[in-house]
Amino acid sequence: MTTAGRTVREMTRSLMRDLGLTTVFGNPGTTEVPFLTDWPDDFRYVLGLQESVVVAIADGYSQATRQPVLVNLHSAGGVGHALGAVFSAYRNRTPMIITAGQQTRTLMFSEPFLGATDAAEFPKPYVKWSYEPARAEDVPAALVRAHQIATTPPCGPVFVSIPADDWDQPGTEVEARPRVPGFAPDPGAVAELAEALRNCRRPAFVVGPAVDADGVVEEMVQLVERTKAAVWVAPMSPRCSFPEDHPQFAGFLQPEQRLLTEELADYDLVVVWGAPAFTYHVYRGEATRRLPEMFLVHDDPQVLARARAGKSVLGSLAHSVRQVAELVEPIDRPLPRGYERPEKPAPATPLPAAYVLSTIAEAMPENTPVVEEIPSHRNDLHEHFPIRSTDGGFFTGFSGALGYGIGASVGVALANPHRRTVALLGDGSSMYGIQAIWTAVQEQAPVTFVVLDNSRYAAVAVLGEAAGGNKLPGVELGGIDFVQLASSLGCPAKLVTTPEELDDALRAEFNGRTGPALLHVKVDPGQRFLY
Repeated sequence: MTTAGRTVREMTRSLMRDLGLTTVFGNPGTTEVPFLTDWPDDFRYVLGLQESVVVAIADGYSQATRQPVLVNLHSAGGVGHALGAVFSAYRNRTPMIITAGQQTRTLMFSEPFLGATDAAEFPKPYVKWSYEPARAEDVPAALVRAHQIATTPPCGPVFVSIPADDWDQPGTEVEARPRVPGFAPDPGAVAELAEALRNCRRPAFVVGPAVDADGVVEEMVQLVERTKAAVWVAPMSPRCSFPEDHPQFAGFLQPEQRLLTEELADYDLVVVWGAPAFTYHVYRGEATRRLPEMFLVHDDPQVLARARAGKSVLGSLAHSVRQVAELVEPIDRPLPRGYERPEKPAPATPLPAAYVLSTIAEAMPENTPVVEEIPSHRNDLHEHFPIRSTDGGFFTGFSGALGYGIGASVGVALANPHRRTVALLGDGSSMYGIQAIWTAVQEQAPVTFVVLDNSRYAAVAVLGEAAGGNKLPGVELGGIDFVQLASSLGCPAKLVTTPEELDDALRAEFNGRTGPALLHVKVDPGQRFLY
């Protein structure tokens, strides 16, 4: 019922409290003023200086807390700026509620300045639900529905466009509803998977981001040890779902069909846990070998439908991992061979990226949250920077759209105020969201931005040359002074060019540093073949 005296604004703020959405990430404009006026003292507004940065910060915060997050954008222009980051949030399966101000209803027929034409269509298809309420009084109900859809597995962003004159109108009372819990898989499918694990001789697990997102990495470790399975990381996985220093850790699958098939073809059972079956980045022909018997465990029926082979188990990973483990006793079979890491490279000038990553890994405290966006150095990261976390310690973007890392690291740091977050960033990728440093300073987020500067879009150059391209334009970047950039935004910064400077800088970062800081690390521009 519509309640006199209770406006849409008042009802919405009460619902935000009930739903735990009192931290709002945004970049406001005039159409958001009615939402923001008389901002409550118990609410927090985290300001970003560009909308894609706002969404990336909120994405990192949501991923680190495993909680939904509310983002406040400005009309069509602000949503347009943010769409690349919304695409990343969709691929990351982030439970994000995006609101955007719309021009007043009284002006919309005339297509006014700052009006969003077909606002609900604009962010599609990279939102789970998109809506502009037909009546002002329905805004509170739209928020509740948005929260339900965003947080129901498979999670993802949703969008609500709200006309500016709705906030002062009487609203219709609606109650906040709790999140829909994850769902359990079919018992018969679980029993069939458990039977296959008991009867195979050489199993392999492929772990994806949903294992960590559902908080069952420790349970996965126990299941791995019972089954003596080798554990591979799914291609391009944005989270660490198995500690990479475990003796049964086998390595990282490459996002190319033939290479991936070669890695898995000698097993007699492959179980894919919480990942799109396989994510490829390049095509170099069909595989010459066949994959073995395969089970795919996921909470998204679309992911299971896209798979070209294997038996499907539909269910949340928190339920699926635990239920399979209940049916599998320790199995007596030989342990698989573990991943063999190369030795740490020798110090040199210019600094090899592998040496820098190895040195940071040695220096940072245990359980340090890590955010990564260094596509040019991902092989070096895999070999020299083992992620040991069993609970939300590693984050990167699953979409491949640059700019996620620098913003997300601020969000992760805000979610972990008592631990220092390390952001491993390329010089190219950091420039897609450099404004995030300003927010880190304003919020005094405990984050160390490490910019590995090879002065080029090296991933583009190397993959382009591997595909037969040559004399490629648009890949050279040199001359960006990240120390001055960071300093201009109020962030302490230091240039690092030698091993000794790197050691000194890392000691300072992990010895009582508060607030943000940036290390501009010049690395050898020589580049390894990626895959």
